Amino acid sequence: MSSNHGAFVWHELLSTDINSAKSFYSKVVEWGLQDSQMPGIDYWMFKVGQLPVAGLMTLPDEAKKMGASPHWEGYVGVDDVDATVAKAKQLGGRVFKEPTDIPNVGRFAILADP
Repeated sequence: MSSNHGAFVWHELLSTDINSAKSFYSKVVEWGLQDSQMPGIDYWMFKVGQLPVAGLMTLPDEAKKMGASPHWEGYVGVDDVDATVAKAKQLGGRVFKEPTDIPNVGRFAILADP
């Protein structure tokens, strides 16, 4: 079992106005910003000093079509994303995003409990 299994490993803000979000969090909690320079996506990292603490991106159209509004998401580390998604489905969980790879980052899925 990894040391991150069951622990929150990342937080991400999905916003309809990332410029306002960058300005707000930079002023209110004094987070720095760094463009992740991920190909094909406008993704920013909030930082405390040099330490990345959270991500920021535009709320995807796919999420908007499902009725999502701007929100913070928390990511929980698991040893096996695919097995966790299968178990969540078996227990009545809802899958908003099937397991997907993020190059050079890892594998993720978006779930909701019943």
